[in-house]
This record gives sequence, C-alpha cells and structure tokens, in this order.
Amino acid sequence: MIENSEQGRGKTVAANGLATNYHDLGNGAPVVLLHGSGPGVSAWTNWKRVMPALADAFRVIAPDMAGFGYTERNAEIHYDIKYWVRHLIGILDALGLEKVSLVGNSFGGSLALAAAARHADRFDRLVLMGTPCDKFVMTPGLRAGWDYTPGPENMRAAMSHFPFDPAFITDELVEDRYQASLIPGAQEGLRKLLAKPAEEGDTPLSGMPEQVVANIAHPTLVLHGREDKVIPVEMGIKLARAMPDAELHMFGRCGHWVQAERFDDFVALARRHLAGRP
Repeated sequence: MIENSEQGRGKTVAANGLATNYHDLGNGAPVVLLHGSGPGVSAWTNWKRVMPALADAFRVIAPDMAGFGYTERNAEIHYDIKYWVRHLIGILDALGLEKVSLVGNSFGGSLALAAAARHADRFDRLVLMGTPCDKFVMTPGLRAGWDYTPGPENMRAAMSHFPFDPAFITDELVEDRYQASLIPGAQEGLRKLLAKPAEEGDTPLSGMPEQVVANIAHPTLVLHGREDKVIPVEMGIKLARAMPDAELHMFGRCGHWVQAERFDDFVALARRHLAGRP
C-alpha cells in the first residue's frame, strides 16, 4: 500500500487490476462508504465530513470506485454494475476484509445492492441514500451530470439540482468538485456510467429490479430526501417496501444529499444501525 499526500488522495491498493485510491480511518467493525456519481464526485468529495464522524466507532473505508476520483483509469474497461461489484470485492480481498457493512449514496447505493445480491455472505448491514429501485426516467439532475463541461460556474449550475437549500452549494464545495472534475478521464468516465439522454422525450433508466432487492435480507436503513430532484423519493419508498428487513426515513426540506443536508441525523441513524442497535 502506498501513502499519498495530495488532498483527495488517500492510500493506494491494487484491486481487480487497478491501482485503487481509498481512505481508511478508525478502528472497529469495518464500514465501506460508496460514493455517488455526478461531475467531480469522489470518495473525498462525498464523504470527507462523514468519515471522521464515524471513525471513532468503526473502521471507515472510502474507495474511489473504477472510473472515479484518483483510482487508475483503463480505457479498455467496460464499466457496468458487474464490473463495479468485482472491483468492490477486489478491494475487500486486497484489504483482507471478509465481511463489511456498506453505506451507499445514489450510485453507491445501487452498487451496494448489486454486491449484496451477488455476494450476500460478504456483507453485514446496508445504509442506502437516494438510491433508485426499478424503472424511472432520467431527471434534470442526472442529465446535468451528462451535460457538464469543466468550469466553476458550470459545476455550480450542475450542483443546483442536488440540495433543497442552495446554501449547501458553498464556494468550497464547488471548488472541491470542480478540481476533481479536472482529473484526466473524469467526465468521460461519468458519461460511461450515465445513459445518454434521448434527443426527444424521456430517457428510461433502471435501478436494481424490485424482484432482486426483494431477496436481499440484510438489515437495511433507507434514507431519502422528500424533495430529491435527482432520484425521486418514490424510489426510496419502493425500495423500503420491497426489502424484507428495511427501515425507511424520509426527510422533509431535503434533496439528494441526505448526508450533508441532514448531517447530524444521518450520522446518528447510521451509527445506530451499523452498530446493530434497535
């Protein structure tokens, strides 16, 4: 493992053939934080406040998944959910982690579901925020990620879809995400993840099918902002109804960034759930 000092970089480990950037804080039961998608996203930009808030009770690991952040890029990789599951399992194997809990934000929630469905014995508990379930149509927030071209004002405009309160779009956050979007291959990787918007009419999308999540028995905490304009709140409701051991918390006056917009509530609920407390 190689230590890096640049902000946004953490440690590096070889996982599934890629030099993978990840952050590793604290001690205790291991919890892996899976970032979302969107321009300028990385483990650091998604989780830099959350990591220390959980690290006193858990070992917190936050990787840049293939195609994101400072993880090595390979132009020959075909990105799909199966590949990201293999990369995640490769990270766990490289770190010697037999079983972990997962906290997934948006795309990271979809990855958590796919991994739990395919490798149930490798995971303990799940926390899912703003996670799609079954079929829906591309929202303006998702389209903004596809349309983004690097620039501070373009980043601010793309991020305008995410929180309920625009005050959460601080100059620091815009700069963090803008700088991350300048990493070579970052926007190209994002466009490989997102479906290309239709020129006319709706663009159909699909999260993890309802019949698949109905067989995921891990204790799961589902968190969703009522005013989410990126992944509609109906997705969270459907997810919680389908999963056999799920608890749903819907937050009013909250958009897609539950972990930022309702930080204290998120940390308290996540700590309780990950510790297995009723």
